[in-house]
Amino acid sequence: MSMKKLLTTIVSLTFAMVVMAGEWAPAGDLIKTRWADEVNPKNPLPEYPRPQMVRSQWQNLNGLWNYAILPANDTYNKADGQILVPFCVESSLSGVQKRVGVDEALWYERSFKVPAQWRGNKILLHFGAVDWKAEVWVNGIKVGEHTGGFTPFCFDITSALKRSGRQTLRIKVTDASDHSYQPRGKQTLLPQGIWYTPVTGIWQTVWMEPVSAKASIESYYPVWNADKKELNVEVTAKGEYDDVVVKLYDGETLAGQGQTITVAEPKLWSPDSPYLYNLDIALMKNGKVVDNVKGYTCLRTISMVKDPKDPARRKNHFARMGLNGERMFQFGPLDQGWWPDGLYTAPTDEALKYDIVKTKEWGWNMIRKHIKVEPARWYYWCDVLGIVVWQDMPSIGDHSKRGGNDIRPAEVQKNVRNVWSRDSFLGGTDCTIPQEWQANYYKEWGEIIDAFKIFQSIVVWVPFNEAWGQFDTPAAVEFTRKKDPTRLINESSGGNFCLKGDILDVHHYASPAINAFEGKMINTIGEYGGLGLPVEGHLWQKDKNWGYGEVCKDGDDLLKVYADFAEMLKYYIPVGCSGAVYTQTTDVEIEVNGIMTYDRAVIKVDEAKFAEINKAVINALSK
Repeated sequence: MSMKKLLTTIVSLTFAMVVMAGEWAPAGDLIKTRWADEVNPKNPLPEYPRPQMVRSQWQNLNGLWNYAILPANDTYNKADGQILVPFCVESSLSGVQKRVGVDEALWYERSFKVPAQWRGNKILLHFGAVDWKAEVWVNGIKVGEHTGGFTPFCFDITSALKRSGRQTLRIKVTDASDHSYQPRGKQTLLPQGIWYTPVTGIWQTVWMEPVSAKASIESYYPVWNADKKELNVEVTAKGEYDDVVVKLYDGETLAGQGQTITVAEPKLWSPDSPYLYNLDIALMKNGKVVDNVKGYTCLRTISMVKDPKDPARRKNHFARMGLNGERMFQFGPLDQGWWPDGLYTAPTDEALKYDIVKTKEWGWNMIRKHIKVEPARWYYWCDVLGIVVWQDMPSIGDHSKRGGNDIRPAEVQKNVRNVWSRDSFLGGTDCTIPQEWQANYYKEWGEIIDAFKIFQSIVVWVPFNEAWGQFDTPAAVEFTRKKDPTRLINESSGGNFCLKGDILDVHHYASPAINAFEGKMINTIGEYGGLGLPVEGHLWQKDKNWGYGEVCKDGDDLLKVYADFAEMLKYYIPVGCSGAVYTQTTDVEIEVNGIMTYDRAVIKVDEAKFAEINKAVINALSK
C-alpha cells in the first residue's frame, strides 16, 4: 500500500472523555479563516500526526479538556471551564482566548481509556508540541516533563496506568514567553509591530500508541549519496532485537533492501518532480517482527555549486545553491505560519496545506519558515507537493529598543541588547547571554534538527535572524553542521556575519539589494518587499496597520511594484544573487505585508500574472 493511501485510510480509535461534550464556539470577534467553521470539537485535527513514521494503531486525544489558570505554585483543584485541544489558550479556536501570566500556570485535565487489545504492550503518550514547560501526570503519577515549545516528545506511561477503566491525565504548563530566555520567535506579552500574541500550552496533537514491550523503533534518518547511488537509512531503536530490515519501495515495487540500498536508476526529488519512495522498517528478533513502521523518503542532494566557467566572464564564477548538483535559484516567501483563529495552529489539515499549495501555484519554489517550527504534517506536505524549505531557529530575543513600551524584566532587556550590523561586515555585536540561556538554545536547536531532518524538503538551516539573541555565531554554525552535515547553513540571516556558514543573507526593505557580498559564499537576499495593502473587512484591527514598504493603492499597484522589484532581482542574479525571500505569504495581525489577507479570504494580486513574474525570476539563473 502506498504511503498516501495508508495515511488516508488510517482511522483513529474512538475514546470517551471525562467531561461532557458541552457547548463550544470560537471565542472573541476577531477575523477568522473559512476553516474555523469546519473545526469539529469532538474530533479536531483527526489526521495521523506523524506521517513520516506510521504505526497502524493509535488513539487521538484531541478534543474538549478541562482547564484552569492558577498561580504558578498552586495545585489543580477544579476546572475553570473547557478548552479545545490542540489550540493554545490565547487563540479563538480554543474557546477560551485568555492570557496566562508569567507567574501563572495553565492546567489541563481529561480522562481516557486504553483499548483492551493494547494490553501487554508499552503505551506511549505523545505531544506534538507544548509551549513551553510541560509537566505530565497519569493517575497522579508524574511520568515526565519537557521544555521547549516547538518539538515533539513522548513518555512511556505504562507503569502509571491502571489495569482497566478510566485513566486520568493532567498537565501543568508554564510559559514566560519573552520575559525569559526560551526560544519564542515572534511571541510577546505586549504585541506590537512585528511582535505577535503569545502562545501558551498545547498547540499540536496529543495522541497515544502501543509499541512492543520487547523493542521499538524511535526514529530513522535517510541520506542519499548521489555519487554512490546509495540510500543510507540510520535507524534508532531501543530494546532487544537482532536485526533491522529496511525496504525501499518504488510505488508497489521493491526497489531495494538493507540499511544501505543501491538505487541504480534513481527518481530524484525536486519542486518540478517531487517523487517519494515508500519505506518499510522492521525490528527482528529470532526471525520475527517485533516492531514495524511505514515511512517514506526522497532522493535528493543539496550543495554549493559554482557557475559554469566562462573565459569571457571569468569574474562571474559565483557560488550557487545546487539541488541534485544543478544550480537552482531559490525564490519564495517569508512564511510566518500564524492564523487569526488558531495562532500557531491551523484550524484544519486542509488549511495547513493551503498556504503551501498557493505558494506553489504562485510560481515560487521555496518557503522560508520564519522563526517558527511547524507540525510534522506541514513538512510532509512540502515533501509531497515539492517545495524547498529554509528552516529558522525561533529566536530567544531581539535587538530593538522598545523604550517605555518594553515591559520585560531588566535582566532580559540587558541580556538581549546588542548591535545589529545590517548590510555590513563591521559593527555587529553578540548578546551577552548567560550560560543557562546558551545551553537551552543548543538543547532546543539540537532537538529541532534531530526531529525534522528526516524531512527532505528542508534544505537550509538558519540558526539566527537579524541578531535577535545572537551569540557566538561560529560555535552555533559548527554545532549545526555537526548535527546535520547534509544541508546548507545560513549562518545569520540579515547581518552580524561570521563567514563560517555557506550562505550570506542580507535584508533590504522595500526594494531588493545586496550591499554586502562574499565571493566564497552563496549570496542571497533573505528578506525584501513587505509591500502593504490593507483590505477592509479582513483586518486584525482597524488602525495601526502597516507595511515595511510603501502602502499600495490596490492589487494592481502592488503587482506593478512587485514586478519592478522582480526586474531588480533579474539584474542581481547574473552578478551573484542566488536566492531571494519576499515578505510575506499572508498578513499577520497588524502587518498587512501579505500576498493574502490574514484570514486567507482575499488574494491581493492577479495570481496568473504573479506566477508568471516569479517563474521568470527563477528561470533567469539558467540564462
